[in-house]
Amino acid sequence: MARQIKENVFFLNATDWNRRLFDSLIPLPDGTSYNAYLVRGSEKTVLIDTVDPALEDILSGYLENVEKLDFIISLHSEQDHSGSIPLVLEKYPDAMVITSPKGKDLLINHLFIAEEKIITADNGEELSLGGKTLKFIHFPWVHWPETMLAYLKEDKILFTCDLFGSHLATTDMYVTDECQVYEAAKRYYAEIMMPFRNFIKKNLPLLDEYDIEIIAPSHGPMYDKPGFIMDAYRDWISDETKNTVVIPYISMHGSVEKMVDHLVAALEQRGVKASKFDLSVTDIGKLAISLVDAAAIVVGTPTVQADPHPVVTYAVRLANMLKPKLKYASVMASYGWGGKAIERIAEMIPNIKAELIEPVLVKGYPGEDDLKSVEKLADEISSRLG
Repeated sequence: MARQIKENVFFLNATDWNRRLFDSLIPLPDGTSYNAYLVRGSEKTVLIDTVDPALEDILSGYLENVEKLDFIISLHSEQDHSGSIPLVLEKYPDAMVITSPKGKDLLINHLFIAEEKIITADNGEELSLGGKTLKFIHFPWVHWPETMLAYLKEDKILFTCDLFGSHLATTDMYVTDECQVYEAAKRYYAEIMMPFRNFIKKNLPLLDEYDIEIIAPSHGPMYDKPGFIMDAYRDWISDETKNTVVIPYISMHGSVEKMVDHLVAALEQRGVKASKFDLSVTDIGKLAISLVDAAAIVVGTPTVQADPHPVVTYAVRLANMLKPKLKYASVMASYGWGGKAIERIAEMIPNIKAELIEPVLVKGYPGEDDLKSVEKLADEISSRLG
């Protein structure tokens, strides 16, 4: 049964306890949930977003006793939110789909929704339901170009779809464990929203004019204390970094591991926190979380057929795609007879606008002079971080 948020406003939550991978890329250690919302006015009834098609039977159960639906609002066209719209239209053939102008083509192309079934909402446009009014706020690139938010004026609820979301399997309506949700929301931001940090930074002030009592995202629990997640986002999107170095690495025969451990110890002696990630076993989402605040990254790699290790290549390209606000970057590499591992890694990170600190290149197993070069790298990093 749908749970009531406020009078005639309902929370339609579908929890996927067992899903462990999203977009065939993003680890989901805590599963996920999909939220749709039903709003009844005295004249019109709307459904805000739907759920992933894999759980559309849960949505159907929520709608079983809803006799009439006038509108389906698609805040974001990605299939985990819009994918069940065709099912809902089968049940309510007279309903119309409301989306942003850019969302129209996406819904047509991804879901084959008939063009005549779609209405586009301009930025700032309002929809009266009778005693309840929704205002649409265009908020592009969180994380697709067509995204928008909806503000329910009378109840002071902001529906945000992916913005402020968290991949967290839960039946809680609201945040009950702030520590748990903070990490899940930061993971979500790191993996999905961080590449669009500047868009969020530009548009987040648009929300200052709204009196928001509840933030209702489409993943994870709602926020009945909106300042919790909004303050977190302001921190994450800021240009400020923490005195932390992230060290993702692979070690085949111990050479890189030796350098990494020596660097971690040297940085700690200099008052700099270091986080090492053995890419052969690490949760790539944890690495993404660490990149949200880090000031520097040092990549450790052996040389394989003249190139960086393939797993390192994957992690470096992922970091480049996420566009973290790193200030400094370097590489520690080992090789047997030759190769250009350091040059290749430098070529892979054009999106990371970081100062490159002189790398450390070791032939074979690191000796005393090589470890002194690692200590020099620690000196360079610590001096720049102040």
